[in-house]
Amino acid sequence: MENIEKNNKEIKDFSYVKKNYYELVDEKTKQEMFNFAQKYMTFINENKTEREITDSFYKMAKQNGFKDYDFGDKLTIGDKRIFINRNKGVVAFRIGKGDIEEIGMRIIVAHIDSPRIDIKQVPLYESDGLCFLKTHYYGGIKKYQWTAMPLALHGVVIVKNGDKIEINIGEKDDDPVFYINDLLPHLGKSQMEQKANVFISGEQLNVVVGGMTVKEGENGNKIKNNILNILNAKYGMTEEDFLSAELSAVPALKARDVGFDRALIGGYGHDDRSCAYPAMIAMLEQENDINTNICILVDKEEIGSEGTTGIKSKVFEDIIEDICQILGKNAKKVRKNSICISADVTSGYDSNFPDVFEKNNSAILSCGVCMNKFSGAGGKSDSNDASAELVGKIRQIFAENNVVWQTAELGKVDIGGGGTVAKFIAELNIDTIDIGVPVISMHAPYELISKADLYSAFEAFRAFFK
Repeated sequence: MENIEKNNKEIKDFSYVKKNYYELVDEKTKQEMFNFAQKYMTFINENKTEREITDSFYKMAKQNGFKDYDFGDKLTIGDKRIFINRNKGVVAFRIGKGDIEEIGMRIIVAHIDSPRIDIKQVPLYESDGLCFLKTHYYGGIKKYQWTAMPLALHGVVIVKNGDKIEINIGEKDDDPVFYINDLLPHLGKSQMEQKANVFISGEQLNVVVGGMTVKEGENGNKIKNNILNILNAKYGMTEEDFLSAELSAVPALKARDVGFDRALIGGYGHDDRSCAYPAMIAMLEQENDINTNICILVDKEEIGSEGTTGIKSKVFEDIIEDICQILGKNAKKVRKNSICISADVTSGYDSNFPDVFEKNNSAILSCGVCMNKFSGAGGKSDSNDASAELVGKIRQIFAENNVVWQTAELGKVDIGGGGTVAKFIAELNIDTIDIGVPVISMHAPYELISKADLYSAFEAFRAFFK
């Protein structure tokens, strides 16, 4: 009996338990978390489209000593360069003194587009006392969530003479906002009996832009003509100029602290700006002179990573190859030995909807940045399934730098799933893994994250570059 008790006392607990980051930090670190979160909230309030984010990061990079880069430019050890891809994407890199054929590059990729409501090319029409813009939603959304809320209009218009006009209406306190109608509950009985994915259709997401007539004009178009007069007077636009415009309706809502303790952040575009922002800040503040580090921010992830500004574009492979060629290195060897973090959010466990989560393998808010070994759907379809060796290497980096992190899958098997840019990077023969911030209400106009997880992501990305 005594031997059994003695042996029991010697038993150690080797179980894996997720730990709430707030329980582990001192007051100084907590204040750093909150300061970082405040800067992040200011950033996402001021930058709600990929164009605005690109422009803002470019200015930040220039302030931190980064110089413009173009293909064929001479590069030397220590150079900090930035490349802007068609005003919708950023590649920032620093050349380290380590041999990139042997140690590879350290790469972080995040996307800066978010679900939204895009304006069609022939959008303006008048109907029964109101003027509207026709729209085509962008990314995977629950359409009903975008009705009956204030919207802002962001984007650019290329007018007939070739000038670019920047539009940003609805963010200032004295700006007008825009609106998508929903049906009142008194008349909505039939609507509420329909499935949620159809009771608001894509073609019903029409944005209200006016309701005042002009005294003169064609019958039935007096409100529309008034809107066109306003656009022409303020921006020099005609109706035809919508043909060469990129305009989006986004929530006219500010990021705010959530909860009595202010531990959480509510805001638009946490997916994926809660990863892109700490990734870029880690890039700008890095001090390591050994690794060649690259931060890539891309567009179009929400619609399949297509086009010249999505991660499928050859421009990113071209930049890596250009760096290798200029430094006299074999690009194939460099890619083979490189490591990439696909910095994308994952779903946070939501106790209001427990049936879709497998709790042991779910991301719990405030338990740190989350590693997703694989994503995809069903039998890991369309997933980059990272190797055990890569997971082990990342674990070591995090352990050496005291990064608080956790691991998860995106919901129960066969319930749903989702994809990231990871599989496209892996196709270049670059070991890649998904690491990002847990989000509740992902793809809603107002999402929820933890300040602790946001700061943990910054610490993880900084450690990776280090």
